[in-house]
Amino acid sequence: MEKNYRAILLTVLTLSVFTLVIIELTGVSRNALFRRFRGGGEGIFYSKDGEVYRGEIYPEQTMTRSQRVAEMPKTTLQFYETKYNFGKQPEGKVLKHNFKFKNTGFHPLMIAKTDVTCGCTVPNFPEEPIAPGGDGEITVVFNTSGKSGFQQKNIIVHANSLPEAVSIGIEADIN
Repeated sequence: MEKNYRAILLTVLTLSVFTLVIIELTGVSRNALFRRFRGGGEGIFYSKDGEVYRGEIYPEQTMTRSQRVAEMPKTTLQFYETKYNFGKQPEGKVLKHNFKFKNTGFHPLMIAKTDVTCGCTVPNFPEEPIAPGGDGEITVVFNTSGKSGFQQKNIIVHANSLPEAVSIGIEADIN
């Protein structure tokens, strides 16, 4: 009888460890679960080492902000650079880069939201409108923990600009 309990306990323990490994390898983390059950993943993101990043605003605010931006007159936006390469970097390092841009149009520019493909990449953008001729910047934070090899991350910036969506990106060779 005791052998049966041991076998059951060992099976449950093995399956639990196997499940945790699969969850980590597939990228289903606290951030992914937050995205799934909180409707979009906006808010606070956690790195593997416990560092907290603040990402986009909550979905109900995004909808209101997106609606506000959609109702604004269209303007134009010019990034000084759209790609940045960090070069060779060690795994586990948190990298940051500021993408500077200019409102080249005749109306205030407001960023509605940003889309990212991975919770390891967190963009922070100005909340307030940028006046015509004014400059702004989007700070992109990339956590290399658990990454290896060539990494390329894109950020889609949505604003009241023509075109409405602009892609910026970062690259790094993680070793």
